[in-house]
Amino acid sequence: MERKTANEDQLLPPSRRQALGMLLAGTASANYAFSAGAQESVPSPLKAALRDKPYLGLVSRHIQWTDAENGIAIAKEAGFPGIMWTVRRGAHIEPEQVETELPRIVRLTKAAGMETPMIITNIGDVTSDRAEAILATMQGLGIRLYRAAAPGYDYTAPFPPQYAAFKRKLAAVAKLNEKYNTTAAFHTHSYANSIGGSAWDLWMLMTDLDPRYIGLNYDIGHVTAKGGAGWRESIRAVGPYLHSVSVKDFYWEKELNVPASQWPWRCRFVRPGDGMVDISDLFRYLQSIGFQGPAETYFEYTVNVPGLDQPFDMLGTDYKKWKLEMPQETFVSYLKRDVDFYNTVWREAITTPPPPTFSVKAANVGGRRPE
Repeated sequence: MERKTANEDQLLPPSRRQALGMLLAGTASANYAFSAGAQESVPSPLKAALRDKPYLGLVSRHIQWTDAENGIAIAKEAGFPGIMWTVRRGAHIEPEQVETELPRIVRLTKAAGMETPMIITNIGDVTSDRAEAILATMQGLGIRLYRAAAPGYDYTAPFPPQYAAFKRKLAAVAKLNEKYNTTAAFHTHSYANSIGGSAWDLWMLMTDLDPRYIGLNYDIGHVTAKGGAGWRESIRAVGPYLHSVSVKDFYWEKELNVPASQWPWRCRFVRPGDGMVDISDLFRYLQSIGFQGPAETYFEYTVNVPGLDQPFDMLGTDYKKWKLEMPQETFVSYLKRDVDFYNTVWREAITTPPPPTFSVKAANVGGRRPE
């Protein structure tokens, strides 16, 4: 086999990974430090480093059928690098217990070799239940990022006054976060009246605020449900306000038994890879910007478990009210399946060239291009 000289090696075309590395090295700047959690824990020159795997965090709601200690063991066995602990009513950590339970559970998580990159709250404005107690406890633990809840539209009233009112609330939240050195990542829900379901409206209300203290938890499933392929524009528009993402999959399903006047199409959330969300292209974009933030990992679908008459809902319900109706090892296998799926898609996105530009409008019969 003929050996190549060093000069000949330099003339070889770079791999996709090498090309991405060169791109990221050339664009590493404060504008691309999108993760509030990474801002303090990752040295500046490394913020644009390309991750080998997505920074998956198990949403603790999915382990509310058991205690925190066993839930940590389950998340670790499934392969998660982190857990997004929930601080709200019905969770492992009630708001009234945040000063004691959040530190205890975070310490247990760290002792198991995992991180708590973000917590999930119901904080929507500065008057939210125990908001300052939650933020002060986060500050003491060195956790910067928390998921916040956006309000809904009133479709019976004009929008401009609603936008103005919520913009004032966002400014107050940002100011409170500055006090505690924390960051609110408002979730992008696709519910019919949600502000932020398309990401655009929520982002536009933040553009005058400091992205170090406020931004988005960009849910690719919900944003796709609300705006289809338009997520490609909105995720690029939000820029430094992109602090975390949430990954899930769905497809549209027509309901048969609905009132005659009601639109019959609904989102059916399914296992990742079985729906219409372009997770591969999402990951490819996150890699291109050196995204360091966490990826909330949800299991909002049902599974058919041998021996059960009805499909089992993986989303579950409140702590101590939810019973696991399958062997624990079976439950872990479902979690691990999705972890492996996301890790595989992430690696493939690194090495696979992006697809050519395409129209989302289906071709007509005979292959004729759409007008």
